[in-house]
Amino acid sequence: MKAIFEERYGTHPEDVKHYDTERLRSEFLIEEILVKGLVKMLYTHNDRMLVGGAVPTASPLKLEAIDALKADFFCQRRELGIINVGAPGVVVVDGVQFHLDFKEALYVGQGAEAIIFSSKDAAAPAKFYFNSAPAHTSYPTVKISRADANVLDLGSVETSNKRTVNQLIISKNVKTCQLQMGLTELKTGSVWNSMPPHTHARRMEVYFYFEVPENQAVCHFMGQPNETRHLWMKNEEAVISPSWSIHAGAGTASYSFIWGMCGENMDYGDMDTVLPCQLL
Repeated sequence: MKAIFEERYGTHPEDVKHYDTERLRSEFLIEEILVKGLVKMLYTHNDRMLVGGAVPTASPLKLEAIDALKADFFCQRRELGIINVGAPGVVVVDGVQFHLDFKEALYVGQGAEAIIFSSKDAAAPAKFYFNSAPAHTSYPTVKISRADANVLDLGSVETSNKRTVNQLIISKNVKTCQLQMGLTELKTGSVWNSMPPHTHARRMEVYFYFEVPENQAVCHFMGQPNETRHLWMKNEEAVISPSWSIHAGAGTASYSFIWGMCGENMDYGDMDTVLPCQLL
């Protein structure tokens, strides 16, 4: 079965100032990424990032090239980062099996031809969330466990943003062309992420929110620092953050999120910070 995919164009910050809620959501919010028995993808023209999910149940799911790529196979000119946010599963890359437990990651290098997702238990499926970016060089496929992550403890209880940042697919762990991915977990009682917020004109970002408790939500803030906007998001939804936009969020309860970046700069700390008192 071919993947279900959507294509979206980039946006100009001056245009976004005039968007109502419905238009804002249709341009930046990505709903229903993880659907049982399907591969779903969204191709954004913001740095040509591709965002997707695969939830295999009784049968494995193959990752195939969508029409927008005009490629013979998915990773012909791309690299791929995968993080499992469900039950244990397996990703087979050109015949080699990689077992991924909850919150474990896999980097797949450019040139890998056959990528197949499967769950160890169809009744409790794996949930493979993935990001993909154009690549110019082939690097080895590597699994990154929780123990392999570069861990940062940031924020404080006083500012309600105490969190653990698990850097999974970054240059300290894995050689990549431009893709970076990681997982941030908010401590109990903390609700703010990426606070103080920032922009980074040299790369764009996608946030995927999960572990949002039932009947709770996350308010994601975006826009230029002097023209902020917000999107209310549910569990297991993602949002596109263009390079000109801040990205921060506040939940009605603690939660986790995956961040994925691509662009011309691989320095994680390359960002233009905006103090909360400077936001409008």
